[in-house]
Amino acid sequence: MREGKHRTRQPLPLLVHGGPGRAGGGEEMGGIRGVKHYMQRVAVQGSPTMITGLTHTYQPRARQAVDEKHPFRKYFEELQIGDTVITHKRTITEADISNFANLSWDHFYAHTDHTSLEGTLFEKPVAHGYLILSAAAGLFVDAGKGPVMLNYGLEECRFLKPVYAGTTIGVKLTCKEKYPRKKLDTDIPRGIVKWYVDVYDNTGESVAIATILTMVQAKAEPGSAGPGYAVVRH
Repeated sequence: MREGKHRTRQPLPLLVHGGPGRAGGGEEMGGIRGVKHYMQRVAVQGSPTMITGLTHTYQPRARQAVDEKHPFRKYFEELQIGDTVITHKRTITEADISNFANLSWDHFYAHTDHTSLEGTLFEKPVAHGYLILSAAAGLFVDAGKGPVMLNYGLEECRFLKPVYAGTTIGVKLTCKEKYPRKKLDTDIPRGIVKWYVDVYDNTGESVAIATILTMVQAKAEPGSAGPGYAVVRH
């Protein structure tokens, strides 16, 4: 320890101990902070399609594959990253907004009170974000019985633009990621699929984006789904 430094070393490396540099061990060199000095961030540059291929994760604006078979009709092994369905469109009405407020009990003023919008971001009552997600699900879901077993969750949801009554929306649903699940003795072979949901309006601009997860039946043990996929337990 350098002269003039009279600090006692601490037995716990995560605690702040000593001054900068080597004097007293150095505050910035304690615990994980010291490890980070030997690490650096890197970036992979390339087109969205190329990065999708490298990471096995769909990147927005990457190439999408649209065919006649709805992705919800494909088993886990059959689904490919980038498989996409482009839905029909639906116009959101004032009745939709009112009915959703009554069904959900969400009567937040921005959805239901024309008189309270002065000084806000909204020109008129706006559709609930979860109404938009629900309407999107109604557009992209294939109603028949198939390999999709259940809704597993929701991630990374963002509402990007107000949707007013009279706005027409459509959805692009794209297979984003696949995660095989370890099959137990009594299990149905299955995996988890993440879907990139892009809800857009009649101007072509995105009004909401989200990642939804579904559990999808596999034809066989999904542990051999191919390179780039890790078997996980839930």
